Amino acid sequence: MKAKQLVTISLAFLVIVSCTRQISNQQLTTNFANAATTITPTDGNISAPSNKSANKTTIKSGTFVSGEHTTQGTVRITQKEGRSFIELDQSFKTSTSGPDLVVVLHRSDNVIGSTKPPAYSLKKGDYIVIAPLKKYIGTQNYLIPNNINLAVYKSVAIWCRQFNATFGAASLSN
Repeated sequence: MKAKQLVTISLAFLVIVSCTRQISNQQLTTNFANAATTITPTDGNISAPSNKSANKTTIKSGTFVSGEHTTQGTVRITQKEGRSFIELDQSFKTSTSGPDLVVVLHRSDNVIGSTKPPAYSLKKGDYIVIAPLKKYIGTQNYLIPNNINLAVYKSVAIWCRQFNATFGAASLSN
């Protein structure tokens, strides 16, 4: 019985050593919430990118109010390293009913109050589309092109382009 256990342990050891050698010269990279962590199996060192959020400045922020569909959460306009971003926080949530949802900057400081239910339609020239909505819930970031004058825009909205329906909007304040 002891001989069988010794053989089993020896085989397990050889498999582990073999697997370790196969990946010893490779680096494994895993992406968790947009922060890459690199693990080098041979020495066990873990290196994560430096957290440069200390350089990030919040310019404006607001809280979403619902329009066509329930929309909630906080949005911030931030600047980091000379670039501006729209950041939706972890409490962001909107309906999955839209086929063509986009994130827009809007000129009005009261998008929902200045539009008509039930769709809360937007008028061409009052907004600029930043990007398609990445996901219906949770933290996400959108780069604002450098040629956009942020002083002109007073709200961020989640808008269904196909049906011209505003799901929700957040008035921005300093």
